Amino acid sequence: MTQMFFLHLLGGSEMMLLVAMAVDRYIVICKPLHYKNIMSNHVCTGLALLSWNTGFVHTMSQMVFTVTLPFCGPNVVNSFFCDLPRVIKLACTETYILELLVIADSGLLSLFCFIILFISYSIILITVQHRSSRGSSKALSTLSAHITVVVLFFGPCIFIYVWPFSSIFIDKILSVFYTILPPF
Repeated sequence: MTQMFFLHLLGGSEMMLLVAMAVDRYIVICKPLHYKNIMSNHVCTGLALLSWNTGFVHTMSQMVFTVTLPFCGPNVVNSFFCDLPRVIKLACTETYILELLVIADSGLLSLFCFIILFISYSIILITVQHRSSRGSSKALSTLSAHITVVVLFFGPCIFIYVWPFSSIFIDKILSVFYTILPPF
């Protein structure tokens, strides 16, 4: 339960931090003269607190239902990721509604973040296309590093929840992509 709590706390927070970084990149590239006024210390602190609060609400909305489930029989999850969908299946009661809630909660948060990121990057790319080539190359180099992190974060996240079967080898590879590469 502790592993799942921190996985969803940090995962939800990281998704919102990626959105905050995208907003920052949008302002620095599209409104460079107004950057200091818009991205004050107060705004940056607010974005960081928003990301941590989102992660906390996300994890608590799922964990509050999971810890109250009655578990009986084997309690071994044969997976490197001990995540909610696999743990819920160990419960001795009907969990279909809870499984839908978990997938919907994680899915909506991921979809919201992905849409905001996509819109932000689209606006940035359109703005960069209309600017000079010297400024464009600097903006694109900054943006490419951030897009790489987004792909390395969301790619394994999609595979973890959509992959039809589990394998310890695949779980280990996904865990490296999910937990080690994006922070680098």
